Amino acid sequence: MSVTSKVRMNRLFRDGKCLDVAIDHGIANEPDFLLGLENIAHVMQSLIAARPDAIQVNYGQADLLQQCPARKPALVMRTDVGNAYNASRHREMWAVLHNPDEPILAALQMDAAAVVVNLYLIPDEPGILRMCIENIGRLRQACERYAMPLMVEPLVMAPAGQGAAYGSLGDVEKMVPLVRLARELGADIIKADPTDNTDDFHRVVEAARCPTLVRGGGKGEIGAVLAKSAALMAQGASGMVYGRNVYQHENPSRVVKALMAIIHQGASGAQALDIYQQG
Repeated sequence: MSVTSKVRMNRLFRDGKCLDVAIDHGIANEPDFLLGLENIAHVMQSLIAARPDAIQVNYGQADLLQQCPARKPALVMRTDVGNAYNASRHREMWAVLHNPDEPILAALQMDAAAVVVNLYLIPDEPGILRMCIENIGRLRQACERYAMPLMVEPLVMAPAGQGAAYGSLGDVEKMVPLVRLARELGADIIKADPTDNTDDFHRVVEAARCPTLVRGGGKGEIGAVLAKSAALMAQGASGMVYGRNVYQHENPSRVVKALMAIIHQGASGAQALDIYQQG
């Protein structure tokens, strides 16, 4: 990794750890994902005040972060859009870059610390996997040229009809090869689902051989979320990328404070819950 890439990584990771709050859900074209994000300008201001390490957002909303004159979290910009999360299965599954010709130009213009892209593995849909690999190839070339860290999100998705939309799975036997593929393609950071058995997550970290962040998924009960987050950190995770577990909460700043204690101070789930309850 180049010196300038390390500069951006240092903006994203403090002591090798990171809490990235994702509010890029509007790209999914799925109404349920927008619950809690209706007033995204207000959400952004609340998150800036809560001070996670990073905020993950799409180009069209990145100005809400970068126009803020105060000290603010680093920007992680999503670079792709697809139809894998819609409630009904489509005849054609696809994932494309926002700008295939200059895939990280917007991230450079907005002074992002990293870019993120999906790597979907969907049963009986080899075409979307190929598209994702092509997307990563284009991004890797541009990221190398301009010293931009590349975060890859390898997702093992459920067969059609199982769970909400194409819900992702925590099957470690399927996750490890896909994470390894993401690393082989040049990922600098991995954003992965938690494994079904938390004690297996170290295998994902070992396959990644780079900073590995845990993807949050749907909103859960706060005590369980914090306990699981602490357990995943103990398995070697470098932090979290949580969205709905933060922005759909009645008090996002308290959730951020509790998660930051787990990630940066090594707090247990119970200690983090106390921090959350104390406000």
